[in-house]
Amino acid sequence: MPYVNIQITKGATREQKAQLVKEVTNSLVRILGKKPEHTHIVIQEIADEDWRFCGLLTDDWKKQQNSDSQT
Repeated sequence: MPYVNIQITKGATREQKAQLVKEVTNSLVRILGKKPEHTHIVIQEIADEDWRFCGLLTDDWKKQQNSDSQT
């Protein structure tokens, strides 16, 4: 019984989440021969200020990337 935990920053639409679930399930079926009805997928959305990346909080990192692209 596959259990997949996907952690993303907040902002994905319901349609994007549905597509993730569909494609991850299809990959498990195709690659590992798992049954879709036995596959569990959890999507956890984490606020940008609670996620760290490159030594920065993600919201600060995004601000830095935006200011760098405007220069």
